[in-house]
Amino acid sequence: MTAAEKDTEQTAAPSPKAIAAAKAFVAAHGGSARAVVENLGQAGARIVLVGEDGLLGDVMVPDVAAGEALVEAVDGLSPHEWDGETVAALKIGPAHRRKMAGPRARR
Repeated sequence: MTAAEKDTEQTAAPSPKAIAAAKAFVAAHGGSARAVVENLGQAGARIVLVGEDGLLGDVMVPDVAAGEALVEAVDGLSPHEWDGETVAALKIGPAHRRKMAGPRARR
């Protein structure tokens, strides 16, 4: 195994904290959730979670490989893309919309 392969293998494992956060989200939002892994470049990757109840959550990991590993490691998570079905599953309320809009929308 080369040094690069070892580095990839080490970064592909999600942290116990990230796994615990995803498990807690799944448990709190209906027992299953859709997971969309988004590459954020040097910042790592974001796993956007959409619960059975339509609520949104996220977990940050070091890279896309770690995100994909997290989705595989957590029972109840299934990998998805931002397709029409996943977007339609979201139920974003007014409070969350204001929060996403930022400080200008809260004036």
